[in-house]
Amino acid sequence: MIIVGLMSGTSADGIDAAVVELTAEQDTLWMSTLSFVESPHPARLRRRILDLFPPHRGSARAICEANVLIGQAFAAAALNAIAQTRLAPGQIDLIVSHGQTIYHQVAPGRIHSTLQIGAPAVIAEKTGVTTIADLRPRDIAAGGQGAPLVSYVDYLLFYEPGQTRILQNIGGVGNATVLGANPPGKAIFAFDTGPGNALIDHAAWRLSHGALKCDRDGKWAKKGQIHHPLLDDLLSHPYFKQPPPKTTGRELFGATFANGVIDRALDKGLTKFDILSTLTAFTAHSIAQAYRDFVAGNIDLVILSGGGQHNPTLVDMLRRQVGTQTPLDSSDAFGLSSDGKEAIAFAVLGYLTLHGWPGVLPACTGATHPSVLGQITPGNNYRRLLAQVLTGDAQPPSRLRIKRAG
Repeated sequence: MIIVGLMSGTSADGIDAAVVELTAEQDTLWMSTLSFVESPHPARLRRRILDLFPPHRGSARAICEANVLIGQAFAAAALNAIAQTRLAPGQIDLIVSHGQTIYHQVAPGRIHSTLQIGAPAVIAEKTGVTTIADLRPRDIAAGGQGAPLVSYVDYLLFYEPGQTRILQNIGGVGNATVLGANPPGKAIFAFDTGPGNALIDHAAWRLSHGALKCDRDGKWAKKGQIHHPLLDDLLSHPYFKQPPPKTTGRELFGATFANGVIDRALDKGLTKFDILSTLTAFTAHSIAQAYRDFVAGNIDLVILSGGGQHNPTLVDMLRRQVGTQTPLDSSDAFGLSSDGKEAIAFAVLGYLTLHGWPGVLPACTGATHPSVLGQITPGNNYRRLLAQVLTGDAQPPSRLRIKRAG
């Protein structure tokens, strides 16, 4: 099957689209990436998305309109990625859309809920391809956190008996999949470590008066000095002591949180460089502290992905915090695009859904049982696709392998 995975994260800076070919051989699913394209959101659309995030309260009309506009943007991103492969849309079997999260609520004592918009009906209509979306709500309905969903794909790809590996994604928030050295199911879990790039990005935008969207290459953070009393106060946030599984997002570590930190820092006389340095350290220290608090024994390898791994200041801080005895590497070294990893993972999850197979490890999300994720919107190819599934393998894959060129 040839599947397009679409992903827009909490940074809401654009859409990642990966065209992935999946081939089943007995218990192994072989994967190759045919194209990966990043499509930045037009400024007006990004503004509309950001206006829906807390603390803003988007009207029903604003959410309804954004749902269609984001669906159109996702469809365009899919068609762009398909065009890079020189395939026609009619040759694509499936599109899997993560959508754009505008609210994710799994705090104790609240109604657990999540909302991703980007109408799959619009994607199916614009492309003609069967589309799967809304992957998170089913896990939440089963008692889970609805995240991190990529942990099952992490396990299929990177589990190595006798080793403890951590797959650390640094997007708008940070999330980790811990693949322990014990047998499967004994020491495998996942959770959001806390802030990733979202606070850094917001601070760069505000302190540059809108000229910057992020602290590119960590240049501002590198010029500043970490304010350790402020950093220690940030690290005392109760979220970090909650045991996994747990998730967070802009509802906690978003614009309101960032503005509070910036205002306090300015009152203390910190420069814009000091503020970026302290917020960058906040991300690095919170990730490393999570390892110390929740990961037993030695860590054999940390594999980084997401936009944060392109920030050398952040990576250097993280390396110092986890210690030189723990190797840090990028998923690129394993043949998996560090930028495209989540879009690729959602393509795999859609493949599982289409076959009626669970796409989640309950130990990673806290669900009471594994569940089949998402909802299917039929495209022009739907009947052919069903026939293909019914004549295919009857058992889910036990491992996922990357097919490299040559």
